[in-house]
Amino acid sequence: MSESEIVAVCTSSEKHVQKEAVDEVMLVVEKGVEGDAHFGFGHRQVSLLADESVDKMRAKGLSDLKPGAFGENLVTRGIDLLSLDVGDRLRVGPDVLVEVTQIGKECVDRCAIYYAAGDCIMPREGIFVRVIEGGKVKPGDMITVVEG
Repeated sequence: MSESEIVAVCTSSEKHVQKEAVDEVMLVVEKGVEGDAHFGFGHRQVSLLADESVDKMRAKGLSDLKPGAFGENLVTRGIDLLSLDVGDRLRVGPDVLVEVTQIGKECVDRCAIYYAAGDCIMPREGIFVRVIEGGKVKPGDMITVVEG
């Protein structure tokens, strides 16, 4: 696949749990995903994880992993999230612009995600962004790196 896209959008009203896939989410400038437990959470407003990363876990026998299993808000396919740097900007769909603020994260405790999935790839392969220009995001929306 040459195009990069959003394959799922996920949210949860609680922190440290798996998120549920929904039809669309609203990204709010400098706040994140409306209705999500991390809404308004500083520089880690929205989390992204590549579906290719989830494929690695599926290959280890966790075939029933659903979008949001690792607490991610946006699941991508076709974009190399790990090649991005802090400060890089991404256009998501027609309206949304986000800026990479953190690559990976440190987990101090094993959360419900770890116990449900057997591992958590979010600390190693997830990224976090802040919302510069808001709008709706849904599966099928394109995601592209834009010049800063």
